[in-house]
Amino acid sequence: MAHSDEDYKKHVLYCGTEVIQTKRHSQDLVKAVVLQTGFNTAKGELVRAILYNKPMNVKLHREAIRFLMVLVAFSILGVIYTAAVYIKNGASVYDTVVMSLLMLTVGINAALPASLTLCLLYGQIRLKKKGIFCISPQRINLAGQLNLVCFDKTGTLTEDILDLYGVLPCEKNCFQDIILFTSSNNLCWCPILQAMASCHSLITLDGELQGDPLDLKMFGGTGWEFEDYKAKIKEDDPLNCCAMVKPGPNAAKAPVEGILILHQFPFSSSLQRMSVITQIIGESNLTVFMKGAPEMVVRFCKPETIPDSFSTKLDDYTVQGFRVIGLAYRTVLKEGLPVFSDIDREVVECDLTFLGLLILENRLKSETNSVLEELTEANIRAVMVTGDNLQTAVTVGKKSGMIPFNCNIIMLEACEPQKDLPASVTWKCLTEIQANGDHKDKESQCNFGERLINIPTILGNLHFAMNGKSYQVLTQHFSNLLPKILLNGTIFARMTPKQKSTLIEELQKLDYFVGMCGDGANDCGALKMAHVGISLSELEASVASPFTSKIPNIECVPLLIKEGRNTLITSLSIFKFLTMFQLIGIVCVVFLFWRLTLLGNYQYLLQDLAINIICTLTMSLNHAAPKLAPYRPSGQLFSPPLLLSIFMHFTFTLIVQGTAFFLLQEQPWFSETDVFSACLPLNYSTVNITVTQPRHAENFFTTTMFPVTGFHLIISEIVFAKGKPFRQPLYTNYLLSTLIIIQVAIYLFILFADIDSLYTAIETVCTPYYWRVNILIMVLTLFFVSYIAETWFIDNRELWLWIKRLFKYKSKSQYRKLQRKIQKDPEWPPQNRTDYAVQNVSEGDCRIVVCNNSHYSSVPNSEKESEQL
Repeated sequence: MAHSDEDYKKHVLYCGTEVIQTKRHSQDLVKAVVLQTGFNTAKGELVRAILYNKPMNVKLHREAIRFLMVLVAFSILGVIYTAAVYIKNGASVYDTVVMSLLMLTVGINAALPASLTLCLLYGQIRLKKKGIFCISPQRINLAGQLNLVCFDKTGTLTEDILDLYGVLPCEKNCFQDIILFTSSNNLCWCPILQAMASCHSLITLDGELQGDPLDLKMFGGTGWEFEDYKAKIKEDDPLNCCAMVKPGPNAAKAPVEGILILHQFPFSSSLQRMSVITQIIGESNLTVFMKGAPEMVVRFCKPETIPDSFSTKLDDYTVQGFRVIGLAYRTVLKEGLPVFSDIDREVVECDLTFLGLLILENRLKSETNSVLEELTEANIRAVMVTGDNLQTAVTVGKKSGMIPFNCNIIMLEACEPQKDLPASVTWKCLTEIQANGDHKDKESQCNFGERLINIPTILGNLHFAMNGKSYQVLTQHFSNLLPKILLNGTIFARMTPKQKSTLIEELQKLDYFVGMCGDGANDCGALKMAHVGISLSELEASVASPFTSKIPNIECVPLLIKEGRNTLITSLSIFKFLTMFQLIGIVCVVFLFWRLTLLGNYQYLLQDLAINIICTLTMSLNHAAPKLAPYRPSGQLFSPPLLLSIFMHFTFTLIVQGTAFFLLQEQPWFSETDVFSACLPLNYSTVNITVTQPRHAENFFTTTMFPVTGFHLIISEIVFAKGKPFRQPLYTNYLLSTLIIIQVAIYLFILFADIDSLYTAIETVCTPYYWRVNILIMVLTLFFVSYIAETWFIDNRELWLWIKRLFKYKSKSQYRKLQRKIQKDPEWPPQNRTDYAVQNVSEGDCRIVVCNNSHYSSVPNSEKESEQL
């Protein structure tokens, strides 16, 4: 059976839908035809996407593989070096091959994949404790790089429940005084009361009313009651199931027994309206009521019933942030109407009388302002993507702080191409000034340089606002203009679910890291498309979203970003530590292989168990910083600070190990053959001493290099366990801090303890105390130099910004390039004018052809008309 999903969507039940009530005409059964089963259903596709999720192409992971290839190259060079040294010294083939393979394994740390996975696991556990659940751990790191977050409005920024504010009735082509809703003020009998009581799609289930929250709130404001009913439409017709509404005990007196709701034309987001056919009990005629978007309802009303001030009044209330619903009605004769099941809504939805406006209040959630302020201070851009009215969305944006006062707001209205004109876009400028007249200097509103996020032009704080229809025209006919608009687009209203998804995709094309926070099923596509999707609902949206929050407000957004930054910087720190672990080991082996020796098994075991594994398991335990920093951590392994950090510490490794290695050979007691007499007095006789053959690792080289490398690993552990600005300090990680103290104590004990059994156990030999003090001085110097270099140079953001300015480095992100381009454009942004897409005129027939991918044109209207003539 051929069908269109869009045309018949309202008649299709999707997998997972629970049928709670059916209504049939006469005695016919309600029938359903199964179209798809299993994974071919809408829910099946969603489940399949979860089970076999599209792999995340995380840049950090790609760069990690490249970095590992660099370490493999180091290992291969070490293998060549090892083979050359052993062959030169006449070693056997067996020893040469074994030591070459050993060098190859030293360069690759097997703990790296497990360490990065464990880091994500710890982050996931911390998020769970905060009420944020994650089904895609790889996206936690992406959350740390977010610089733009899109928010739904209703239920996300504002309360999910609407409150009745009042009714603005219309009589004789004029609006009357508004009637405010109070606990003691019920509407009297009038057509508006009838519309509110009957024009809805409520049902009863288990004795309770169920339906859309707006319908529930509207019907609850009437004080009427709802019950199921059976009635005959015509005398010869059988009984049909319908609904009846009647005055309740708290309702105002009405001269009727009740109203029958005979037929419903359900609400459709594409039609933006719904209507019902009703009949007052005891009357013969029928009444049609309609409610919906005011600008849509008036299209079906008689022109003489629409007040001249309709647009003004509508703007007055939407600008204040109210949700406005239009109401209309008409009376029709029962005779001549077809059977309700066969009737088209266009037959009854015409020649209506405009009744007035129903005004509902949608309050901001108490946490919204503080969260958006926190994101703004962190230079994270906030964008509103909603299906509500444009004026209402702009007002909510102002009240929430998403659009600050004293800013330029440009309303965009784009139109489809018509017969004689191509597609057009109109720019309407609204300059907002604070009510108290306090004009702030525009420079105080702007942040230039690296903090240029929300304000990418020299014109001050600029915000674009548009509806879904205009956005669609821009994508089709002004594709080259769209990126410039998105750079400052803040309010996107009347957006369909598909448009929300495409908006996220377009922002990602500008190299933004985009987050999406929503609570409804219409946000599912956008939640899945975004780098980080956060659902505030546990229903449909939570299945499609990588993150689901039990916190019913947007406080979860900064919490997730903080934890994402913490996890990301921890991943980089672990990567640096494990890289240095291998480089320190490679340098140590290179020096020791020069003398055909190697660290003992227990020495390697102590490094792996006491340092490597402990750091891997505990470095990720730091919690996120309590405040968002005004910049993001670098998410690249091949960034100059990270590469320079590894290069500097590698240089320190060469210096300290080379110093210890060569300085050791200058000592008077040093000997490659006699390794047991360094601690004996100079005049001590060795006649009566039994000389034992030293084991392979028992020599002065390993005895010196073992504590030097061990302390160096502990120093790297301390230096790379970064705290501020993205993580809490090292001392707050009590377990790691305690274990570091224990590690230092163990190595100090091994260094200074003069116990023969200890020397034998770990395959070291006794050295003079002054040499042990020299080793301690070397590692202390290494600690101070490493800490100062990492803290004062590598982590010095101001220094790196100065270096960027010195070398005139420019960001390669698309939105940064566009910002720099716009700053040089004196004509941007257009204000209070209409622009058209470029026309391509054929010389043969002079017909106007509008290009789908047209170029931006700013020719004034008068010139356009002259060109067309």
